[in-house]
Amino acid sequence: MALALLAGCARDEAASAGAGAEAALASPQGAFLAYEHTVQLRLPGEQIAPRLKTVSEACQGGKFGDCAVLQLSQGGGDTASGSIEMRIAPQGVEPIIALASAKGEVTARDTRAEDLAQQVADTRLTQARLKNEHARLVEYQQRKDLAVADLLTLSQRLSEIEAGLEQAGRDAAQQHRRIDTQKVTIQLESTSSQRNRSEIGRALAESGGIFTTSLAYLIRIFAGVLPLLLVGGALLWGGLKLWRWRRRRN
Repeated sequence: MALALLAGCARDEAASAGAGAEAALASPQGAFLAYEHTVQLRLPGEQIAPRLKTVSEACQGGKFGDCAVLQLSQGGGDTASGSIEMRIAPQGVEPIIALASAKGEVTARDTRAEDLAQQVADTRLTQARLKNEHARLVEYQQRKDLAVADLLTLSQRLSEIEAGLEQAGRDAAQQHRRIDTQKVTIQLESTSSQRNRSEIGRALAESGGIFTTSLAYLIRIFAGVLPLLLVGGALLWGGLKLWRWRRRRN
């Protein structure tokens, strides 16, 4: 019974901690914060591709709530790597990161929030202003004594206002999407031992090219210095001959 009670308490504490983490990740009521998370992980190279596939399928399948993959890249070769960029509901941030980092090493994590309060306020002000102007012009358009030129001007201005309202609506939707969901970027790279082995293998593979390049530089240097040595040697030999001849005469 004691063990059961302890297990129940542990589950309650874990659930409370999870709920607290989810609440901490969400934008507070009345605030307009757009969260972004960047996580760097290390995994064995052969596990990177399957892990990217698992995370991508979990996101697209809505396993942890509303989620969309924004970018997916993968590099092979000696040092495998990959990255995935997603936009996911706040409650799915921690589970998707836990899925990606299972049996791996989290080397770095960064969380930041951009305050969109001013942008949201500006968009709402623009929408209110355009709606008021649109209502006034529609009311003015109903007058019977308007000239044809005035009607054409009004129609043109109404079209401009409607286009502005559509753009403001798109801006508002994008802002709320950034507030209601969070951007998560997960970068995966191979473990240190694999990278070290790959560096050694690459160095051995490149040693032949380095040797031939160094030898080519030495040959060029020798070819450039050889004429100077020949001319200098000839001048020195001639100088010695002349010096000996004068010495014999004296």
